[in-house]
Amino acid sequence: MAESSDVKVLGTWASPVVLRARIALHLKSVNYEYVEENFFQGKSELLLKSNPVYKKVPVLLHGTNSIPESLIILQYIDEVWSSAAPPILPTDPYECAVSRFWAAYVDDKLLPALRDLFVAEAEEAKTAALARVEEGLALLEEEYGKMSKGKRFFGGDEIGYLDIVIGCFLVWIKVIEKFNEVKVIDEAKTPGLFQWADGFCSHVAVKDVLPDVEALAHFSLKVRAVFLKAKAIDSTDDTHE
Repeated sequence: MAESSDVKVLGTWASPVVLRARIALHLKSVNYEYVEENFFQGKSELLLKSNPVYKKVPVLLHGTNSIPESLIILQYIDEVWSSAAPPILPTDPYECAVSRFWAAYVDDKLLPALRDLFVAEAEEAKTAALARVEEGLALLEEEYGKMSKGKRFFGGDEIGYLDIVIGCFLVWIKVIEKFNEVKVIDEAKTPGLFQWADGFCSHVAVKDVLPDVEALAHFSLKVRAVFLKAKAIDSTDDTHE
């Protein structure tokens, strides 16, 4: 890997958005130190100092600079290590704008739908969340056909910005499929995404940082309990307004 000046990533092993920073650094062949945060034991002073506004991971530390938020980190890595191939963001202005649009869509629309499917208890809620997820994936399937231009990834021959943005959720999707006994990325419904997902997960820059599905499934039980507890508290607060 290429030499770098004191690069660290603050993250948690199960966080999909932390994967974005790590995959990007692997693509650029940048040496870095990964610093694990355990939120069940509290947030570290380093994290609170590095990201005092949102107090969350990922945070990229590069020398004296601290860069929070996964999408911003991707852009920073691409620009700082611009001489290291391949580029992460498309070099064409229009293609770059399209990638940014769909990245925002993934975080603003698809991620909440996946989260709702993950924590849903009633069948009606599961059905509604799954429908939203499938709608989002259908749109991405269409966009994949346009952006990939018949090649393996959204970025073409090599993994790019949108591949990383979407691909970081693939292991969590497998966990959601396991617990809900549904097929989220279905070969029959989204054949392009199905093949893309396989190629993404097996990529040399990705496969070594992806969490183990079984370990993540076990961990997700604790995460789900936290979500449901918070949801129950919010519901109780609403009844007392």
